[in-house]
Amino acid sequence: MIVGIDLGTTNSACAVFRNGEVEMIPNSLGDLLTPSAVSLDEDNNVITGLAARERQSTHPDHTVTAFKRFMGTNHVTKLGKREFSPIELSALMLQRLKADAEAYLGEPVDEVVITVPAYFNDKQRKATRHAGQMAGLKVERLINEPTAAALAYGIHQRDAETKFLVFDLGGGTFDVSILEIFEGIIEVRATAGDNRLGGEDFNEAIIKVAKRKLSETLSIWGKTDPTLYQKLREAAERCRRALSENEHAEFSVVWNDEALKTTISTEEFEDECASLITRLREPVLRSIKDSSLSINALSEVIMVGGSTRMPLIRKTVTKMFGRFPSHAIDPDMAVAQGAAVQAALKARDSDLKDVVLTDVCPYSLGVEVHERTGSGLANEGTFSPILERNCIVPASRQEVYGTLVDNQTALNFRIFQGESHWVKDNVFLGELNVDIPRAKAGEVPIECRFSYDINGLLEIDVHVPKTGRRFQKVIVDRDNLSEKEIETQRKALAKLKVHPRDTDANRTIIARAGRCYENSIGDERTYLGQQISAYEAVLEQQDLRMIEQAREQLSKILDQFEGETFL
Repeated sequence: MIVGIDLGTTNSACAVFRNGEVEMIPNSLGDLLTPSAVSLDEDNNVITGLAARERQSTHPDHTVTAFKRFMGTNHVTKLGKREFSPIELSALMLQRLKADAEAYLGEPVDEVVITVPAYFNDKQRKATRHAGQMAGLKVERLINEPTAAALAYGIHQRDAETKFLVFDLGGGTFDVSILEIFEGIIEVRATAGDNRLGGEDFNEAIIKVAKRKLSETLSIWGKTDPTLYQKLREAAERCRRALSENEHAEFSVVWNDEALKTTISTEEFEDECASLITRLREPVLRSIKDSSLSINALSEVIMVGGSTRMPLIRKTVTKMFGRFPSHAIDPDMAVAQGAAVQAALKARDSDLKDVVLTDVCPYSLGVEVHERTGSGLANEGTFSPILERNCIVPASRQEVYGTLVDNQTALNFRIFQGESHWVKDNVFLGELNVDIPRAKAGEVPIECRFSYDINGLLEIDVHVPKTGRRFQKVIVDRDNLSEKEIETQRKALAKLKVHPRDTDANRTIIARAGRCYENSIGDERTYLGQQISAYEAVLEQQDLRMIEQAREQLSKILDQFEGETFL
């Protein structure tokens, strides 16, 4: 069985295409979204999803979220006494989604299509693929999130020629892609984005406003206390969601047995977000420019990603394009649904028309060069693009280079990915050493060809016409893992004790109740403590029916204290 997975910064989701339609796969709690959160309890049991997220403000040193932002880096997260890489954390989430899918579908799930931000670079894409392999999945394809969203909207079934823009703002990343459909082909014309911009940043804006309004008490705390910071994040998320439906919302935290509350208005929030809105506009303008299309040429503007629910974002996009955007499909589900469509296309499902998906190179690919300046000095470390960003892949381009000094016998081609004029600001991918015959500077032409395919495979082919020799290399990320290394890491993850699925609901409600207890004071805290003790007493009896009834009752009590759980 092959499924589609949206591995998100804030939430993840899984879907399957069967019986002619996309079907979202619920997790063990019955939810269609699973928070991208990992936690370790006191016995080193792994907790994932909502149960883990509920522990974030009570056990910040043992819980992590938003680790997708570190994919492709050497960032290390310490949970208790253990250290995890972003790949390992993502693998644990994918294992959870795989288990949920197998329980729901009643058969093994061993193949997957995983979505990634369109603006993910080579390292980030490879890291995502490795996470899937460590989770025991064969990653059939990585598909860009905006492209997946287009498939979810049924764009692939339209017969008329259409040009549209996908505006994808999630919890931690922002993508914008311009696509065109014609004769059964979906072609990505341009893509741009910001891998460090999402709903988390708008939550930070809420926190800044709250700190100013509570300056007398909050100013001395700062952001260094992890427990306090997670309480602020949670309060900001609830406040931001409330502002989506009201002109004013309450921001409330409990710290050191003191309840601190203030009211934040829509106007205050939007003023604080001015710089974030500016950051949203730049990728939109860049994608339109790179696509050589005008705004008027776009048939539709599609919005996906949970953060597009904010009225501020919808208002901004409406002003930007002079029209109301489309958000007919749940923005949290669109990407996962599109991944399921792509999975079905990969499996050649008879209920789907065949469709050809073309994509673009999100970043420019090129080599480091040394240039001779007017004064005769060599200007080192500059970037020479060979494949420009947003060229349609598969693509193949060639540039000719020469020697800089007399009697040079070798050239070192250092390959980079990025847009900066200086290679130090771009991503290093690999290098290729080339032997050349002795001659005067500039007399030996060297032809360097880059070939790049839809799966992110980059082949370097360097030809020296004077000797007829060719030098070739398939670029593999320098942090790339061998099959043996991946298997070793899989075994290491398998040694962690993952708590059984049938206790997810109990884990979640206990974690939520504990957090709610810490966020309360006085009589409310006493009452909640009594309710928690009563629930734990029911758990000890191991009567499933009694446990379910007690859990429903405790959930209603917690809803009265803080509102319903959000995803």
